[in-house]
Amino acid sequence: MLTEEQIYGIYVPVVTPFNAAGEIDLESYQRYVNNIIKNSIHGLVVNGTTGESPTVNIQELQTLVDTSRDLLKSSGIPLVIGTGTNDTASTVARTELAADSGADGVLVVVPYYSRPSQQGIIEHFRKAAEVGIPVIAYDIPGRTGVGLSVDTARTILEMNNVVGLKDCSGSPLLVSELSRLGSKPVLCGDDLHFFDMLGCGAAGGMLASANVHTAKFLGIYEQFRAGRIEEARAAFDQLIPLMKLLFKESNPAPIKWLLSAYGEIASDTLRLPMTSISSGLREELGAYLAGSNHLAAI
Repeated sequence: MLTEEQIYGIYVPVVTPFNAAGEIDLESYQRYVNNIIKNSIHGLVVNGTTGESPTVNIQELQTLVDTSRDLLKSSGIPLVIGTGTNDTASTVARTELAADSGADGVLVVVPYYSRPSQQGIIEHFRKAAEVGIPVIAYDIPGRTGVGLSVDTARTILEMNNVVGLKDCSGSPLLVSELSRLGSKPVLCGDDLHFFDMLGCGAAGGMLASANVHTAKFLGIYEQFRAGRIEEARAAFDQLIPLMKLLFKESNPAPIKWLLSAYGEIASDTLRLPMTSISSGLREELGAYLAGSNHLAAI
């Protein structure tokens, strides 16, 4: 089971590959995840935002959990499953599935669309935490329409079975305040703020961009923790142009295109309402890669 002490370093939220018919492509998934975990990442996150979780049904989630658990069984890498929805009962059911299927922890997002009160958000997380499997709370107001106040975040983090927070709030302010107050660990979820948030007390990052440059992000984290701050900053700055392209259109479309271009997955197919990247972004990513021969795939 995931512990607070394991909430550090680089957690990689993986995509869910689909074939042309829109079905899960397990062959691509297994090959691609195997390549990710060869880098000795600190955690694997399945069925998060990057995994198009709103379009994955509960039977497919079971398949992803079982397949991922088998891939990780000899690695010691924690398996975290995205189980949060905008319906508390559904969130609890998915969290129970993850717990019963041998996941190490779950990632539960602030309920989206409904825009609940802060008290409603607290009660949502309380129900998820009562399942008993370790919970990482996930704050991403740009997608959910409502974010966590510092007090709400502190209340959630004080719950039994809540072991940490993924912070995609859009600035280092929340992690700075939580760090000052001595909270449980926080992982940066805003790729472009990763370096700054490490400096503000983040324990690491849960970064979609790390699908592509896994070893580079691990290196940045290790350099920072070793006190080689300027080396870490320089390495991070080199990745900023690509990160900007990867988030120029909605995640995970650009990352899926890039993984497909590298041959890591067979297709960049997404499920509606997500669609593939625009021709303009395709040209920009292609030009970037053509002019960056020092870059390597996963």
